Order: sequence, then C-alpha cells, then structure tokens
Amino acid sequence: MNFVEKARIRLEHWITHSDHHDEEYALFADQLEGEGKTESAKQLREVAELSSRSTDCLRKALKALD
Repeated sequence: MNFVEKARIRLEHWITHSDHHDEEYALFADQLEGEGKTESAKQLREVAELSSRSTDCLRKALKALD
C-alpha cells in the first residue's frame, strides 16, 4: 500500500470520527437546553459548527487525492 492509499484511509477515518462527534455535540446541546443551560448549549453548537467546517476541509483533502 502506497502513501496516498494510506492517506485516503486516514482521511476517511477522520471524517467518520468527526461526523460522529458532530452528532454527539448536537445531542448533548439538546440535553443541556433541556436542563436550562442555554449558554452552554449555544457554545456547544458553536463547537459543532466549527467541527463541521473542519470536516469539510477533510472531505476536500480526500477529494483532492483523486
């Protein structure tokens, strides 16, 4: 397996991992809101947005390997 093939596997793994975290952030933010912790929920949603943007960069990096 060459370096580019290994890079593809690594990027795919990071994308999957990041997507999973984004789902967890959203769920946890909902739970925080349910407990009346709106500012904490707001900040966690900001984390989710930033994470999503970084995952977009990972997707672009993966596509650029083609």
